[in-house]
Amino acid sequence: MYTHYGLFIGDTWRPAADGRTEPVISPVSETSLGDVPCAGSADTEAAIAAAREGLACWRATPAWERATALHAIADEMTRRAEEAARIISAETGKPIAQARREWGLSIDQFRWYAEEARRIYGRIVESRAPGGRFEVSHEPVGVVAAFTAWNFPASLLARKIAPALAAGCSLIARPSSQTPGSAMIMVDCCRAGNLPAGVVNLVVGPTEATYGPIMESTIVRKVSLTGSTRIGQQMIRDAAATMKKVSMELGGNAPLIIYDDADLDLALNTAAQAKFGNTGQVCVAPDRFFIHDRVHDAFVEGFVSRAKALTLGDGLDPDVGMGPLINARRLAEMEAVVADAVAGGASIRTGGQRPSGFNNGYFFEPTVLTEVTDTMRVMAEENFGPIAAITRFSDEEEVLTRANASDMGLAAYAFTRSPARARRTVAALKAGMVGINSFALAAAEAPFGGTNFSGMGREGGSEGILDYLDVKLAQVVF
Repeated sequence: MYTHYGLFIGDTWRPAADGRTEPVISPVSETSLGDVPCAGSADTEAAIAAAREGLACWRATPAWERATALHAIADEMTRRAEEAARIISAETGKPIAQARREWGLSIDQFRWYAEEARRIYGRIVESRAPGGRFEVSHEPVGVVAAFTAWNFPASLLARKIAPALAAGCSLIARPSSQTPGSAMIMVDCCRAGNLPAGVVNLVVGPTEATYGPIMESTIVRKVSLTGSTRIGQQMIRDAAATMKKVSMELGGNAPLIIYDDADLDLALNTAAQAKFGNTGQVCVAPDRFFIHDRVHDAFVEGFVSRAKALTLGDGLDPDVGMGPLINARRLAEMEAVVADAVAGGASIRTGGQRPSGFNNGYFFEPTVLTEVTDTMRVMAEENFGPIAAITRFSDEEEVLTRANASDMGLAAYAFTRSPARARRTVAALKAGMVGINSFALAAAEAPFGGTNFSGMGREGGSEGILDYLDVKLAQVVF
């Protein structure tokens, strides 16, 4: 699968300097999908040097030419969509329809930021000095490093590459070693934009050989991470040494509130998709289900039936509704979370274990727990898996207080037919994104990100390009 690619440095695909490779393991079969080059420190240093050379040319390229390049990249990504989707599905195990949608959302990022490149506005402010004025302009921050997780290997990277290129930055992509294939295709598609050598680079390898040199470099002026809160905290500490700009999309523990006036059919159909999509390995997936007493039993019955209806298996099979977890560690974690809940008095309404008949792969049944308490791990922590923890509430003020009882603040959701209640809920919930009667938060045209321990900065929307720009003020007096 990876024979045509490798590390991309300057404008060339190449093996690691020391020839080292490592296998990429299928979460479906637990067998190797192929071997990828494993970058050493020398490879990462070469990528940094190439990015510095590429920046000098790219930052001077007019915005309209940058826009044309991004559209050309999107065209190539469209042409290779099925190839990319199949690699996403093979590496992550997610159903092929979800993989196709992810690649489509990735293309959207390049289309959106192609146009945003032409809308990097400055402004004029009248000065107090006679005959003077302030000119506010924006410049590319410089060389950027993008670190991405395995759960959405294409869209997470597109959210970083597209605005960086639109702003005039060069970039070093460092995808997860568990899912490098879609990043390789995306970087290869960037060649269709006829970018100067060194503008986009890719390294795959261990932390000490990739992360270390990037964080220590004074050439790299910004890092962007999609990952865990723990890793984000460490990156912020490490970035301080060289005063790098940082943006972070970290963990979540999203509450879902179902009020007594909710459209239950809409809530059930969309919540099941949101919870079990990508096997629950989604930072904005609902984890904590707060259901009003009046509709609790009906919701549980409907949700359990939808969970049981999911077909598990290889995501490349079009009939499969849910694939495996990414690795054995996640599988063991799901078992531990369920065991903790049951020990505390929770009831397993469906699932809760590895499915029978699967001798290979990291599969775990779609799981629904009831009688959970707010202090159980399944409620207090992001479970990042196919586990829905359902609890009751009776009062609006009570449920909003409980929903906000988390250090995380990425996404939150509520279902109600009342516009007034919807507005109160949006205002009260402590989250960077709130969905009312909808889980559709990720779109190129909308800012995506969280607050508190869920990160800083935004990806998408007009706001997404700002983290790749420095503001310059000039006082002009004649």
